[in-house]
Amino acid sequence: MQYLPIPVVLAAFLLWWTLCAVHKLPATMFPSPAQVWTGFLQEINSGRLWNDIIASLWRVFIGFGLSVALGVPCGLWLGGSAWARAALMPSVNFLRSLSPIAWIGFAIVWFGVGDKPAIFLIFLSVFFPLTVSVSSSVSTLPSVYFRVARDYGIEGVERLSQVVLPAILPELITALRVSMGIAWVVLVAAEMVGARSGLGFAIYDDRNALRQDLLVVHMIVIGVIGVALDRILLSLKKIPSVRWGYER
Repeated sequence: MQYLPIPVVLAAFLLWWTLCAVHKLPATMFPSPAQVWTGFLQEINSGRLWNDIIASLWRVFIGFGLSVALGVPCGLWLGGSAWARAALMPSVNFLRSLSPIAWIGFAIVWFGVGDKPAIFLIFLSVFFPLTVSVSSSVSTLPSVYFRVARDYGIEGVERLSQVVLPAILPELITALRVSMGIAWVVLVAAEMVGARSGLGFAIYDDRNALRQDLLVVHMIVIGVIGVALDRILLSLKKIPSVRWGYER
């Protein structure tokens, strides 16, 4: 089953090559696989591609890490407190509904150009959806879990670590995968206007230079890295304490 995507990729590549060979489109309109490969080698040899990848990964890891470090505890608190959900969840949902891209103007004014505005936008894109997801997972846990914990004298932090977190781990991993996808998309958009490096800025630069071959190179790299990040998070479900949740 793990090899099934390979024929699909090969078929897409063959279709791409056929369209370019038959219609003989100029590189500025639709670059051929050979032209994209040449552009890829140019980017590798110049070192620019590696620098852009490192810059983008640095920003997304910092922004994503901060949002997880703050969003998960907030979600646990909201999920376990009915009055807190009633008081704060409408505001959280309101902020979650705002597109992070709408904050670009403020991000640049507050933080200037560089890493900080991109990290800020990634944080906004992940924190509120993750908080809502964790809160929902906690608030819908069967009450029998808490009754059993109370019967065994498990309370406070111990109940959180031994009952709540293990119970929501499958849903939390799914939420992290979705959040990482959002963060990666927002990062590329943020770098187009708020940075002078990174894959998003490279896309912007390629467009201005009418280098469609390099544009495709960076699009492919963005997609491959996005898939790789998702696979890393997906591998968390193999942890024994998590696997049971996927097999229920």
